[in-house]
Amino acid sequence: MEELILSVEFLRARDKVTARVVSEAGGVREYSSPRPVDVIEQVVDDLREEFESAPSI
Repeated sequence: MEELILSVEFLRARDKVTARVVSEAGGVREYSSPRPVDVIEQVVDDLREEFESAPSI
């Protein structure tokens, strides 16, 4: 059986980009910045920390 463990959405508004991350371990969180690269870096750093500390399957 498959189970969703992570969802990432990138949304663009006129003056900023927002990423919405939903995960089993971290819940819901959002990151926003006028620069898309900053949002992507925040998401990658957050997910790296979350999955490095997660127990192995």
